Amino acid sequence: MAVFGPLKPTRKRETMRTMFLDAPVRQPRSSTSLVLLASLWLATVGNLVLWRNLTVLSDITGWHSLVFGGAFALIIAGVVAALLSLWAWRFTLKPAISVLLLLAASSTCYMWMYGIVVDTPMVVNVFQTDVREARDQLSWQLLACVTGIALIPMVWLWRQPVKSVSVGTQIWHNVRLCLFALALATGTLLLVFQDFASLMRNHTQMRYQINPLNSVYAVLDLTIIPSDQARGPMQPLGLDAQIKPREGQATQRPPLLLFVLGETARSQNFSLNGYERLTNPLLAKEHIASFRNVTSCGTSTAESVPCMFSHLGRLNFAKRTHEFENLLDVLQRAGYAVLWIDNQSGCKDQCDRIPNVNTSTLKVPEHCVGDECRDTVMLTRIEAELAKLPAERRARGTVVVMHQMGSHGPAYFKRIPSEFKNFTPECTDTSLSQCDRSQVVNAYDNTLVFTDYFLSRVIGWLKTQEKTNTPAMLYVSDHGESLGEKNIYLHGMPYSVAPPEQTTVPLITWLSPEFEKLSHVSTKCLQSQRDKALSHDHLFHSVLGLMAVTTSIYQRELDFFAACEGR
Repeated sequence: MAVFGPLKPTRKRETMRTMFLDAPVRQPRSSTSLVLLASLWLATVGNLVLWRNLTVLSDITGWHSLVFGGAFALIIAGVVAALLSLWAWRFTLKPAISVLLLLAASSTCYMWMYGIVVDTPMVVNVFQTDVREARDQLSWQLLACVTGIALIPMVWLWRQPVKSVSVGTQIWHNVRLCLFALALATGTLLLVFQDFASLMRNHTQMRYQINPLNSVYAVLDLTIIPSDQARGPMQPLGLDAQIKPREGQATQRPPLLLFVLGETARSQNFSLNGYERLTNPLLAKEHIASFRNVTSCGTSTAESVPCMFSHLGRLNFAKRTHEFENLLDVLQRAGYAVLWIDNQSGCKDQCDRIPNVNTSTLKVPEHCVGDECRDTVMLTRIEAELAKLPAERRARGTVVVMHQMGSHGPAYFKRIPSEFKNFTPECTDTSLSQCDRSQVVNAYDNTLVFTDYFLSRVIGWLKTQEKTNTPAMLYVSDHGESLGEKNIYLHGMPYSVAPPEQTTVPLITWLSPEFEKLSHVSTKCLQSQRDKALSHDHLFHSVLGLMAVTTSIYQRELDFFAACEGR
């Protein structure tokens, strides 16, 4: 019988033993030390965009800027530490820090890549973004940025054991930490208050670049902070709305207004409005009126669409205390057939009470690629959807809203077929700052060429309806777009600091000869008004006036068609 002695450890077993059995045990860290480390990381690395932008300001320069920057970082770190002290418990601290790291990283990376800022409307946009829109903005640059700022620190964080102390001791530690952090932030602020107040007053956008406090405030503003946000039940609107009989209407065919709601189109890049490139070759052949001095309600779809269909106007809409029905409700109440066709992520609640259909997920080979459809797909469905509307309403008239995908970025190159890519080379990177700016402009301008084609197709379809209807078209975009001016891309800047590229939008009308007779509105007269200052505030009342709807909420002075009646 063989006798075996103890097995000699192999090199592999020794390595495994060293890694797992004999590895030094990590010393537990106090929650206070983790809070302080996280706060300093977030205040410094998490605010790279803030520090970059601070260095180019002429207000604070030289050593003064370094001292002020250090003080600013301490103020941010103090406020973040005070916030984290509320969550500095053994089982909640790591999740809380992780959330702030992800908020700071995503905000920093998007601000670095696109020049945007983070405020409440931007957070609303994030919540309302669908999978297709979110996917367009993913890139290796974004992943690398988020990994460096958030994911690597999170791996380190979750490997750190936290000291276990009694409840009473933890409460004392948290209170002491909160008081220290607030004292640090307050004391430092007082030392640099004059410079700080001047910076916040003269460069308002800076306050929306302070990570992660900008994101935290925006979320709280949407959920907890008392404000003048709309509340209470939906308020009816235009209960007295009626269709006013028009002279000769008995012999006229019912009106058909097609309202094209554009997406991310900026007025400056329409050749109809003086742009040097030919972005509107087909519309230029039509008898239209193009207004080039029109401002939007907001700088994002979530802001602008509800506002532009409201009777309140931009300033009052922002201060409203109740939700109201909108333009489409009033048109329907007056007796018209109303339809919303959407080729985007939704109508932002504006079509909730009217017939509506979404074409963005259809599988029509000629018009759809992958899980996205081009705007022309809406024309393939319009007649079938109109046929579903009540015949008695269609006999009075019809209003159709078509919501475009339009020039939605940053993946402009995905929005159009190859035959409309008139301007090359174009940017094919969703991280627009990685492309030469001329390539970004090329890709964007190509989307306008396709919008020109789509609108010409809309007018063409309306002309085929002249035997049974009296057609007209109104086109207006929800907001504009930045294409790298001052290193700003996309849209969504706070309105008070938004550049004109994001707030100046195209507005185009086409009235058939019969519609001109019916409405007594002259296209030639409208063309003479092309430089008149207009805004989304005019849309509600202008559409009511054009469709001859009488109601006490109609304001003739805001009806831009009224100035051309009978002329």
